[in-house]
Amino acid sequence: MDIYGTIGPACLDLNVLKEMFANGMTGMRLNLSHITIKDAAPMIELYQKAAKEAGVKNPKLLIDMQGSEIRVEAMDNPMELCEDKTVILGQGGVPIPAFLIPYLKEGQTLLLDDGKMKLEVMEQNVNHVICRVLRGGILKGRKSIAVENCAIPVPTLTVQDKENLKEAKAYGVTGIMQPFVRSSEDLKEVKKAMEETGCGDLTLLAKIENQYGIRNLSTFFEWADEIVIARGDLGNAMPLWELPGVQKRIQNICKEANMPFMVVTQMLSSMEHSKVPTRAEVSDIYNAAYDGASSVMVTGETAVGDYPAEVIRYLANTAKEGWKDRLA
Repeated sequence: MDIYGTIGPACLDLNVLKEMFANGMTGMRLNLSHITIKDAAPMIELYQKAAKEAGVKNPKLLIDMQGSEIRVEAMDNPMELCEDKTVILGQGGVPIPAFLIPYLKEGQTLLLDDGKMKLEVMEQNVNHVICRVLRGGILKGRKSIAVENCAIPVPTLTVQDKENLKEAKAYGVTGIMQPFVRSSEDLKEVKKAMEETGCGDLTLLAKIENQYGIRNLSTFFEWADEIVIARGDLGNAMPLWELPGVQKRIQNICKEANMPFMVVTQMLSSMEHSKVPTRAEVSDIYNAAYDGASSVMVTGETAVGDYPAEVIRYLANTAKEGWKDRLA
């Protein structure tokens, strides 16, 4: 079973990374939503050095592509969105992709930053929309935007994605995580791009993050090597109380087809600022492993959290317990 952390400023220390390997980590995720793989070269070099000194011969490195996810554009400073106040998206306000404006009709709701903030569109104009803040928070640049109950045509791969694929093997990448997979056509396009850029032999992981991915799941098995149950944006696509059942259904479909699957998102969220997890979190990890997950992953817990090595210790040890009991 693979145990993944996510690379970020909190763990960019040689000794911390070595401790994470010692605690059971087998690989890391590099989020390329904000940077290119070339920009991340120093982080990758440090990661590989830590693996070598820790005696790990073939550390896994997954790159998480931009894909078809819609994001807030770069912002100079974070912005506070206050509940029941109005905010402008687009020209003169929060910078968002221009192609999104025509789809933002009056009454529609938007989820920002994996659902942390929620807005309702009050008025649409040519270059911007005016929204009411239903759920406030601090918004930073490059955070996700999800428009509820609206299918927006977005290319499978960005220009940056294609450039990153060209460099992937040179930086020791072992797998490609494709976000927001909607249909087998998305995966076919990624596979084609991987072949054209010389990394066709790398692992392709299909992230399930929307209703289209759920409905078309079984058609992905011919093209993907592993399914990722990415519960952050997947949880935005439905009432949260439905998410556990959807996770179980995805797991069961994968198991019936002998398709490996990963479980990710908020597995140890409390440990961003706590040395110990909650009982609910370790139960979640145990159940994922007991249900047959081939891998588990943490994201912000190791990228920006206070205790990245301890996070991996709890993640690895709990997953091992679940996997052991499954095989008993």
